[in-house]
Amino acid sequence: MKAGIYGFLFAMWILILIGGGIVVTLLGPITITGYGDMNWFIGSVIKAVIAIILVVIWILILSKIKNWIFKKEIKS
Repeated sequence: MKAGIYGFLFAMWILILIGGGIVVTLLGPITITGYGDMNWFIGSVIKAVIAIILVVIWILILSKIKNWIFKKEIKS
């Protein structure tokens, strides 16, 4: 039982590190030009939408891992 929980925690931390790396290296440098005073706002909205999508994907991945661990534990 403990191995499953530790595996889940390990996967969670790996996803957090990967997500942080993606946000810092790929989303951070995004800049929008050509919209005047709205450049920063449009860029922020794009970054926020991408970050929210990443969070949803991470939650779905962790849910699948959790379900897999608990199904494995119930069978044994």
